[in-house]
Amino acid sequence: MSALTAAVRSALADLDTVCSRDPSIQSRSEALLHPAIPVIWTYRIAHRLHGRGLRCTARLLSVIARALSGGIEIHPGAHIGRGFFIDHGAGVVIGETAIIGDDVTLFHQVTLGSIGWWHDATRPEGARRHPQVGDRVTIGANATLLGPITIGSDSVIGAQALVMKNIPSGSRVLAPIATARVVRRPRVSRPLPPQYRLPDAPAPAHTRRQDRTPAGFPAW
Repeated sequence: MSALTAAVRSALADLDTVCSRDPSIQSRSEALLHPAIPVIWTYRIAHRLHGRGLRCTARLLSVIARALSGGIEIHPGAHIGRGFFIDHGAGVVIGETAIIGDDVTLFHQVTLGSIGWWHDATRPEGARRHPQVGDRVTIGANATLLGPITIGSDSVIGAQALVMKNIPSGSRVLAPIATARVVRRPRVSRPLPPQYRLPDAPAPAHTRRQDRTPAGFPAW
C-alpha cells in the first residue's frame, strides 16, 4: 500500500467517524464542513513534520488550523490514534506529550494540559507532562485533565470535571452538581397607605340604628 493510498483511506475513515458520531451530518460531503476535519487532517501532516525535526513548520500548520477551526489547538507532538472525533470543535487544547488512543471523543472546551511550567521544571527531560487517554473514552464539555495521568479505556469523563488522578478502565467521572435552594419568604400583610384604601361599605339595613320613639314623646 502506497503512502497516498493510506492517506486517502485515513481521510475517508475520519469522514466516516464524523458521520457516525454526529447525527446532524448525513454524508461525507457534509462532514467536510465539520470544524474538526481540517484540524485533524492538518494535525496528521504536522505530526509527521514534527517527527522529522521540522518543528517550526509543524507549529505553523497547527496555528493556521487553530485560527480556521475556532480555537482547536493540537500540538504537533501529541500522539492521537484512529477514530478521533471532536464534537462542536471549539476551545480544545491538547498538549505536546498527550497520548490519545483509538475511537476517542472530545466535546468542546476540553483541555488535556499540564499542571504548570513551575511543576514541569522539576521533571526529568523528556518525561510526559500531559494525560494519556485510553481507547473508546468520551470526555464531556469543558472537562479539564491535567498532568501525566492515565485515563483507562472505556471511561466517561463528565462535563465540567477536573481530573488530576489516574482513572481505571470503565470508570465514570462526574463533576459535582450544584442544586438550587428555593427559599420561600413568609407573606407579611401590610396596611395600604390612605390614598389606596377603599371607603368603608355602608352597614346593612338590619343593623342600622332606628329611631322607634312614638310621636309626641321626647327622644332620650
